[in-house]
Amino acid sequence: QVQLVESGGGLVQAGGSLRLSCAASGSIASIGDVAWYRQASGKQRELVAAIPRSGSTNYADSVKGRFTISRDNAKNMVYLQMNSLKPEDTAVYFCYHRARDRRWTFYSDYWGQGTQVTASS
Repeated sequence: QVQLVESGGGLVQAGGSLRLSCAASGSIASIGDVAWYRQASGKQRELVAAIPRSGSTNYADSVKGRFTISRDNAKNMVYLQMNSLKPEDTAVYFCYHRARDRRWTFYSDYWGQGTQVTASS
């Protein structure tokens, strides 16, 4: 089984910064695409930022220029640096991995439990 654990969420004033981390552990054979999603209260989950194992990153228009996604493949870590936070960034942030468990030959989708980010005005 592959487990994802997010950390780094919290309460910050508008204009402030937070750095989210996502640690992958367990029976990991390979990790492909990774991403951060968020879900605000009463809204659908949306893509925030994505990064393939190798290649260019992709961001939601609403966070371009403020958020940066990065990954450390050697440590199985993914990060989301969030600057200039706005009240509309308030949501639960989820880490996503497309990964292969050592027991299987196919890739599956894995999600973390989420971490709350609140930017107060």
